Amino acid sequence: MDLDTVSLGRTGLEVSELAFGTWRFGRETAKSNLETDRETAHDLLDTYEAHGGRFIDTADIYGEGDSERWIGEWLADRDREDFVIASKIYFPTRDEDPNRTGLGRKHLRRQIDRILDRLGTEYVDLLYIHRWDDNTPARELMRTLDGFVQDGKVNYLGASTLEPNAWKIARANDIAERYGWEPFTVTQPRYNLVNREIEGDYLEFCRSDGLGVVPWSPLAQGFLTGKYDRDADLPEDTTAADTEGWEQRYLTPENFDAHDVLDAVAGEVGATPAQTALAYHLHHPDVTAPIVGARTVDQLEENLQAATVDLSVEQFQRLEAAKAGPFENLL
Repeated sequence: MDLDTVSLGRTGLEVSELAFGTWRFGRETAKSNLETDRETAHDLLDTYEAHGGRFIDTADIYGEGDSERWIGEWLADRDREDFVIASKIYFPTRDEDPNRTGLGRKHLRRQIDRILDRLGTEYVDLLYIHRWDDNTPARELMRTLDGFVQDGKVNYLGASTLEPNAWKIARANDIAERYGWEPFTVTQPRYNLVNREIEGDYLEFCRSDGLGVVPWSPLAQGFLTGKYDRDADLPEDTTAADTEGWEQRYLTPENFDAHDVLDAVAGEVGATPAQTALAYHLHHPDVTAPIVGARTVDQLEENLQAATVDLSVEQFQRLEAAKAGPFENLL
């Protein structure tokens, strides 16, 4: 089974319908265990490539730079032009430096060179801002990012984790248009069957402006995989609970009700809950390519099989209605 390709908004790029997220590469859990080591990272990348995957997502903070280093080592034996590589900048990557974080020009210029060095490439296809920085004027931000594009270090720009504040992207793009600078053409919001905050104005803005939508956490940090039960204790191997507030956010009666609908549809199509939740994104008219990740090759193989799951219109609509979106709650 090879993944299909889809158009990434109005960039002109063709990308795999499922992006591969590498946030686990080099990540230590609260118990000081390494979630994904170098050898496993390369095995996962091999598996993704074997299924036709070409859209790899990372960030300068993942594994304190190890994610980018390991991707760079893996890419060294391949044709760089075969892959679309995305990375992100915002968070601090060193201590004792007042300019170590945010989207100021000094930090951005320092980090883009280190990203390229770790990846062993002259450019990234897509550079996201990892958060919005209210301390940096939008004009300074867009001018600096446009400089990266003009220098050939970056091809396209994206904005990650700004949900549901589409107005910030719109304002920045207005400034870019005014000065003839490169705008944001891709967004990376959190979106899944139980996190619905981007429905409404955010997705409408992306649709009207032709922005690519590449959701992170399409499986709700593992909640939609089916490994959690209403009345049971957390599995011993879970790492999701390392995230502050995870249990209060996801283990709610309303979310378990939505999961019941997911389980029912999964049974009808002969797929796992995870595959069915991903198939919902693949059938969604406003979603470009959800980001999947895995700790093992078997998990990744399972997730990639979501591309073979066919949902009827009625099944898609039932999943969509499984939990009320933000504006439905206001009615």
